[in-house]
Amino acid sequence: MKIGILAIQGDFELHRKMLSRLNVDTVLVKSPADLEKCDGLIIPGGESTTFIKLLKVSGLFAAVKQFSQAKAIMGTCAGLITLARKVTNFSLETLDLIDLDVARNAYGRQIDSFIGEVALHINGRDTSFEGVFIRAPRIEKTGQGIRSLAFYQGDVVLAENENILVATFHPELTEDTRIHEYFIRKIQAKIQS
Repeated sequence: MKIGILAIQGDFELHRKMLSRLNVDTVLVKSPADLEKCDGLIIPGGESTTFIKLLKVSGLFAAVKQFSQAKAIMGTCAGLITLARKVTNFSLETLDLIDLDVARNAYGRQIDSFIGEVALHINGRDTSFEGVFIRAPRIEKTGQGIRSLAFYQGDVVLAENENILVATFHPELTEDTRIHEYFIRKIQAKIQS
């Protein structure tokens, strides 16, 4: 298995380190040709308007949309915004791959970033996870086919549909591998189907 990490902008290196700890091969994705080598893709945190611009310039915008039809994608923070159906507080064309309405920087500016305990429900178990929120988006509305997997003070902060997993926070900034492990299992299920 090879997991691609979008490497055109943002904190892609931290995701690569997390996957390395889990003994997963990675590909730094900068072109559609790179994406073709991958069984799954992570879109990291960064700056969502820059992501969209660079996805279009590189030819990856259409390639990622096509990739998502059969393979799993995870997006964190700005990656979630890039994948969402609609951004409610900013005009931005997104990939529209998961039926979520999101607000950018909903918890405040960089100075308002925080760590909070997330109530996590994956693999049939209720546990907690250390959520690192940096200029985090807020999921304002979930639509068709969405499963909510984690909450922070009543807000959905981790959600999925059949092929897409998104987090408003940064699991790669912790030592906890559970969310990346969950994504790996999502990819494995796609490979086996």
